[in-house]
Amino acid sequence: MSLFIVNILDGFVTGLLLFMLCSGLTLIFSMMGVLNFAHASFYMLGAYFGYQISTIVGFWPGLLLAPILVGVIGAAIERYGLRRVHKFGHVPELIFTFGLALLIEEVVQFFWGKSQMAFEAPDVLNFSAFSIAGNAFPAYKVFMIFVAMGVFLVLLYILTKTRVGMIIQAALSYPETVQNLGHNVPLIFMGVFGVGTAMAGIAGVMAGPVLGTFPGMAVVLGSIVFVTIVIGGLGSLWGALFASLLIGWLQTFAASYNVKMADILMAFGLNQPVDMTTSMLRDLWSLTLPQIGPILPYLLMVFVLAFRPQGLFGKRET
Repeated sequence: MSLFIVNILDGFVTGLLLFMLCSGLTLIFSMMGVLNFAHASFYMLGAYFGYQISTIVGFWPGLLLAPILVGVIGAAIERYGLRRVHKFGHVPELIFTFGLALLIEEVVQFFWGKSQMAFEAPDVLNFSAFSIAGNAFPAYKVFMIFVAMGVFLVLLYILTKTRVGMIIQAALSYPETVQNLGHNVPLIFMGVFGVGTAMAGIAGVMAGPVLGTFPGMAVVLGSIVFVTIVIGGLGSLWGALFASLLIGWLQTFAASYNVKMADILMAFGLNQPVDMTTSMLRDLWSLTLPQIGPILPYLLMVFVLAFRPQGLFGKRET
């Protein structure tokens, strides 16, 4: 029972961290139709900026300033780069953002090298908040939960209760109408892109001390970000939150229980074949849940696309 509670909490933290990374992208993806392959690279930039600022003035100024820097860079890239290729279609956008991701990784390695940075949580949060059956839960993870929930509530309020949020939501589906009403849609696009990348920067600063700050951290979460927004549904903040938590718990529980694939298949009424001479069959039945855990979100995405192409909370098909 204690392991179950620990997995619930760890999966909750993982899911909320993934939500901070996905929430901005789901707006960018649905509003502009841009598959921003460099979104996870902005997450990496946030971690490195946070680390660099923390070495000078401490963690807290880094948590505040790093996302702002990332957001300004993201807005500038949209204004002077992405906007110029947007009119040529999706393929140039894909090439641009893919090249941007490679460029950011090379820039990070040029300035900070290839080694992992010693980015640590602040001393004031370096203690155990509580313990469950001998398993300590760090105070920093509790802080991550509050930050992520605060980000969600602020975004939800802006999108549903403010005039700016109404304009943004209208621009998601009716950009020409919003433009005809006198609103500057390109400016809205730039602002949303900047805020989306700033959200990725927040996730990077928060995740850096826990998951490590190294040049490959963007690759680790790069693909799972798109899986999450597809499962949740384009343009849906609630969908991004639900899908992030679902994937967080799915991966956490899969990594914690050493259940054999043979037991799972037999539970569904699939008896072990008599002829186990085929190599593929032997491999399938000998797999364990932690081994197949990393591919479970992708299987879930295929399942969702097959039965609900618009995602769990989305209103438009992907």
